[in-house]
Amino acid sequence: MISTHNPIKNTVAFAGAATTGLFPKNTERSQTSYAVEACISVLRQCGLGPDDVDGVCGSFPMAQRMQETLGLTSVTWFANPHIPFINQVAAATAAVSAGLCQVALVYHGAYRLPWNTSAALRDPFRAADASIPTGPPNPDTVAGAIGYTAWASRYLHEYGVTKEDFGLIAINDRSNAATNPTAAMREPITMDDYLSARMVRWPLCLLDMDIAVDGADAFVITTAERARDLALPPVLINAVTLGMTARNSEDQIDGLRHHGQQVVIEALRAKSDFWIDGADIFFPYDGFTPIALNWIENVGYCGPGEAGDFMRQHWDPATNSVRVNGRVPFNPHGGSLSEGATQGSGHVREAVHQLQGLAGDRQVAGARTALLTPGGFFFNAQGLTLVSA
Repeated sequence: MISTHNPIKNTVAFAGAATTGLFPKNTERSQTSYAVEACISVLRQCGLGPDDVDGVCGSFPMAQRMQETLGLTSVTWFANPHIPFINQVAAATAAVSAGLCQVALVYHGAYRLPWNTSAALRDPFRAADASIPTGPPNPDTVAGAIGYTAWASRYLHEYGVTKEDFGLIAINDRSNAATNPTAAMREPITMDDYLSARMVRWPLCLLDMDIAVDGADAFVITTAERARDLALPPVLINAVTLGMTARNSEDQIDGLRHHGQQVVIEALRAKSDFWIDGADIFFPYDGFTPIALNWIENVGYCGPGEAGDFMRQHWDPATNSVRVNGRVPFNPHGGSLSEGATQGSGHVREAVHQLQGLAGDRQVAGARTALLTPGGFFFNAQGLTLVSA
């Protein structure tokens, strides 16, 4: 059932967002240290201290560890939802709206671990973490990342397009990351670079997949009223939603035209005050390039299989990236493919900074609205709309 019911609309806000920067290598720091750094940074930016926080929500590390490490005095609500990061945003928004807390510190620690890099697998410090998911042992399974490989092949077959369409996503992200000092990968790439990149599992190559990084993002979510009294311009949460279909695992979805993304789009559109015609920035999730193509199509910019041609029609030679109608960028921070794999927290942080006018050289002039679609096809599709206060 899809409903227009949205009592939280514009009543809860991001008061601030901060990052440690993202590093595509094994660093000598722990995941907790990065998360703590980001949390301290965002609290200071907002003019808040440990006595002001009564809610804690994150994915890694656990909330109770963050409370004691940060010395938060008294917490009345905490949670550790699973990634992608809009799960954390949705939980904190609901908690603030319901009065379970007033000021929620929300964070995500990205970290290179044995399941996503061979270098981390050889690092005894990282390999010793018993909480690391090892993944299914069968190399022919379609669970996890391999599921996107299977559906990438289906995308090429069903729509009769080529890998160059995937490459446009990678090039767009890398071009945008060039102006982002916190991005892990900032060197421009060409289509030749993309097509010659090492193949991982056909049809996806190294440049089709997000970059494992060390680093963290942190946010303050509070009531819109409280946010207006803090140091930075508030960014209002217009709508937030998650989406699944009846069959929502990698090998069971009905097809490219019926999965979690379509549920998110229908619900988010019903609950939001604007859609793509009113969005100043669009953040299609790009953990794998085919995910972004699907989001572009499903939000309504173009029809199924047409995202590559749509991007070509709106390609800006000056920036070597997409500018819809000469203005609206896709993932201006570089996305997961170039800024780093933050499981959506980087997309949210960039959206908040853009709407606060704090995005530096990549600032989108006059940006007041942002449409975010983190997550993928299956049980992890998510959506968020934001407006400046």
